[in-house]
Amino acid sequence: MDLNLKDKVIIVTGGSKGIGLGISQILLKEGAIPFIIGRNKPSIIAVVEEIQKAGGQVGYAFAELTDPEQCKAAVENVVSTFGRIDGLVNNAGVNDGVGLENGNYEDFMASLQKSLVHYYLMAQYALPELKRSKGAIVNIGSKTSFTGQGGTSGYAASNGGRNALTREWAVELLPYQIRVNAVIVAECYTPLYEKWISTFSEPEKKMKSITDKIPLGNRMTTAAEIANTVVFLLSELSSHTTGQLLFVDGGYTHLDRAITVED
Repeated sequence: MDLNLKDKVIIVTGGSKGIGLGISQILLKEGAIPFIIGRNKPSIIAVVEEIQKAGGQVGYAFAELTDPEQCKAAVENVVSTFGRIDGLVNNAGVNDGVGLENGNYEDFMASLQKSLVHYYLMAQYALPELKRSKGAIVNIGSKTSFTGQGGTSGYAASNGGRNALTREWAVELLPYQIRVNAVIVAECYTPLYEKWISTFSEPEKKMKSITDKIPLGNRMTTAAEIANTVVFLLSELSSHTTGQLLFVDGGYTHLDRAITVED
């Protein structure tokens, strides 16, 4: 299926690792030009070099996304390099474990900065170009805003905000034919997820206890599966889809997680 994304310039925050990398890779397969923005210089450089070595076209900018000026400069870099922006994927963020009982005001506010505020900043700075291209925005969200997790108030609140902004922007940007949707992730195996699993005394047992409760296939969602839906939402083939929260999670969030694996 041709998604008509050839030579479209798509910003992907955190686009060099995990889900973001998966999105960048699928965009490349569709002939689009991912523009990776993030602070992890070694990771970004390695991915960019690999893409260029394979003959792909990619852009990048280093930015600490909690800094508004760096967000602005990164978006300006996209425009100066390629002259356009056709889409924005707000993906970067971290489940940083800032809870209620053991948290504090400063850490909670910092958590919102790391996982929510730059979604707003990137969209606002990219908006003039998105208006010209009638582009699309896709926000990556988490099941924590629907299910709760415990001990992660900052991240859960950030994801609730992402959901609300998705619906709000879909309304506000209707006059410009800019579509805004979100893809909600539950259990997706990424380097950060692997790091978290490794903190348990029996990582394999912990992993099985999770996958046993994922209804479809009793397995983790892959980054490529998330990316396929994201890229479809960026394309013209989803031309009448806006304001939607799409769950790519094997049924984890809304199906009965009491379903167990039969011995």
